[in-house]
Amino acid sequence: MIIDDAIEVLKIEAQSLLNLTKKIDQSFETLVNDICNSSGRVIISGIGKSGLIGRKIAATLSSTGTNAMFLHPVEAVHGDLGMVSRTDVVIAISNSGETVELNQLLPVIREVGCRIAGFTGKRNSTMAGFCDLIIDTGVEKEACPLNMAPTSSTTAQLAMGDALAVALIKKKQFKKSDFMRSHPGGALGQRLACRVGELMLPADAAPGIQAGASMAQALECMDEYQLGAVLVLDGKGLLTGILTDGDIRHWIAQGQSDVHTTLVDDLMTRSPQSLSPQSFLYDALNLMEKHEITVLPIIGEGGRLAGLLHLHDILGKGTFKFNGGSQ
Repeated sequence: MIIDDAIEVLKIEAQSLLNLTKKIDQSFETLVNDICNSSGRVIISGIGKSGLIGRKIAATLSSTGTNAMFLHPVEAVHGDLGMVSRTDVVIAISNSGETVELNQLLPVIREVGCRIAGFTGKRNSTMAGFCDLIIDTGVEKEACPLNMAPTSSTTAQLAMGDALAVALIKKKQFKKSDFMRSHPGGALGQRLACRVGELMLPADAAPGIQAGASMAQALECMDEYQLGAVLVLDGKGLLTGILTDGDIRHWIAQGQSDVHTTLVDDLMTRSPQSLSPQSFLYDALNLMEKHEITVLPIIGEGGRLAGLLHLHDILGKGTFKFNGGSQ
């Protein structure tokens, strides 16, 4: 019986979330654009269970590149309203739309000049009348058998907040490395704060061949090091190019296969992307993501090769993949 009850709750809440997909309209897209175009913060307000959801949404937005804060409605009218400016976007959360504390606050916020969006289940509520945008988070019923305790409704509010955060991540092109900057306490965050020189493969241990070498020599070197790339150097040890497994795939796809007469110079990428040993690893990760590459030459003093950095060295094998591979 207990398990059956638990399953029923999950079914009700899952169906409530699915029903939200039919409720999202142009107001949601407008809210995303308003936030992106704003020079201020996202200020989220609610009380009770909705307030707890608001705090979580604010935390999610803050950690994914959107400056956000939670404003308690009661504290707001006792001085905290001074933190709100006209460039902010306010999101008020109330399932009923009749939360007294919020409905006392919102008219004052309107006077400040903020754009106001409401997460509510009642489009004709008092709160909705104070809002510029309505995001419908209404549910047919609560999972609570008494249909009183906020259960499905708070789940819907939280899920809509997550949808907003993800939409903003994509709109702002927020990257994994940006996320790590906001989470310096994590193991990967600490790793990304290190310098490239601390993790790179030194030049004397990196796969390298001389300019003018044949493709056969390049493939032999690439097979030996198993890093998916080989660096091409001139007689002074200066980097002239890089040959990746992606370059080779493109070459073969074009019907070419003579590894003995084809020179590496004919296929390599000249002037490849690179960084210095003093660069931070999060800069390296950003560069790799931007250009969809997995190997990065590291150039030291005098333009000489200092080492090679592979994506696996940053994130660990098997944790990240790109569609590309060539410089």
